[in-house]
Amino acid sequence: MDRAIAMLVIGLVFGGGLGFVLAAANGVTLDGHDHGSHGHGPAHTAGTAQTAHHHGPPHQLPAGSADLGIGLTPDPVSGWNLFVQLRGMCLAPDRAGLAHAPGQGHAHLYLNGDKIARLYGPAQHLPQLRPGDRLRVELNGNDHRPLAVAGQPLAVELRVPDGATAVAAGTPNLPAAAICAPS
Repeated sequence: MDRAIAMLVIGLVFGGGLGFVLAAANGVTLDGHDHGSHGHGPAHTAGTAQTAHHHGPPHQLPAGSADLGIGLTPDPVSGWNLFVQLRGMCLAPDRAGLAHAPGQGHAHLYLNGDKIARLYGPAQHLPQLRPGDRLRVELNGNDHRPLAVAGQPLAVELRVPDGATAVAAGTPNLPAAAICAPS
């Protein structure tokens, strides 16, 4: 019995090692996958037609009902920290993908025209930005449709500066984005 257990352990070790070698030889990596593009294919970028990456026509908001601002500051250890400021809506991570509810939603984050994340909170660490990179934050309803005022997406864009300098865009002096109360 002891010999059988030893052979089983040896087989598992060598089998696991062989599996990793074969996976690596065939380009399989253990870095996960992109949650930002499920089922959308290559058309799911902001670099294509403005509405190509959306799930339908925008939700039109009354003028002045919502404001967006963003700030980008150097992280003291590495990379950058993006801060989202909102007025007139809250972020509802537990309702993403559900029906639209006025005053609730989330944001989509784009880097150089490519969607890289959904934002469900007031801050996001971005480890690998280069000077000149373009960041865009766009507000969306729970159903992922964009929010718009006067036909224009409720979105803000900025460029990553040279050096460790903080930058901001959009409406200044807004409160940090708040999370909606759980439903």
